[in-house]
Amino acid sequence: MSIFNSMSISATGLTAERLRMDTIAKNIANANTTRTANGSPYRRQVVVFKTKDNNNHFSGVLKRASSKQSDIKGVEVVGIKNDNTPLKKVYDPGHPDADQDGYVMMPNVDVITEMANMISASRGYEANITALNAAKSMALKALEIR
Repeated sequence: MSIFNSMSISATGLTAERLRMDTIAKNIANANTTRTANGSPYRRQVVVFKTKDNNNHFSGVLKRASSKQSDIKGVEVVGIKNDNTPLKKVYDPGHPDADQDGYVMMPNVDVITEMANMISASRGYEANITALNAAKSMALKALEIR
């Protein structure tokens, strides 16, 4: 694995964790949104990751078999999915979106869970920066060899 491959892998991690933090921020911002464009309450969104590899392609399998190296190229975002956990039902008869019994359907966003996920995403982002800086430092030190 070249030093540039490790930098590329860290870059995919940075991109994925940034999108995860953006999605978490969107969830927190909409924690009290009872009406979206389609008329229903906001649903929490979750980013789905998978390893970015070429193991299913013939060239990837051939390369891995001949060199006995992993063909993993980092992480990629598969998509952003809606969390299908039940919405919260809150009694608030004065709310404009309350039903005839006075209940309002609230988003399924738990701010505490989102903050814990934000800390996790932030730590993942920091770890990728550390790995990227280590690779950069190794490349610079290699240039100093006489």
